[in-house]
Amino acid sequence: MRKSDDGATQDFMASLKVMDIAKYKILQSLREIVFTSFPEVHERMMYGGLMFSEHTDFSGIFIYKNHVTMEFSHGFKFTDPDGLLEGKGKYRRHLKFSELDDVAANKPGFFLEQTKKWLN
Repeated sequence: MRKSDDGATQDFMASLKVMDIAKYKILQSLREIVFTSFPEVHERMMYGGLMFSEHTDFSGIFIYKNHVTMEFSHGFKFTDPDGLLEGKGKYRRHLKFSELDDVAANKPGFFLEQTKKWLN
């Protein structure tokens, strides 16, 4: 697993690992998918979660009491044939993960690939 260059991110993940190992595993799985899709991605703490950017912010992972979300800055543009994305805001859409098996079921890599289209 790639270690974050950001100290605040490292502290956040270390704290989460102690407090809620299930959410920590979801977070790490999602991070790995982001790093696979975007090898040059920058990661930092923002809005109480992890933000990912290349030239601009494109996604974030946030921890809540009962779940983890992966937010997509321009999710309203995405094709979503299985109706997995949630949210009705002007731009953002998100995926919700309550357990580790949700990572495969919610197909975050599919949506990250669509992100590449509007980043370039």
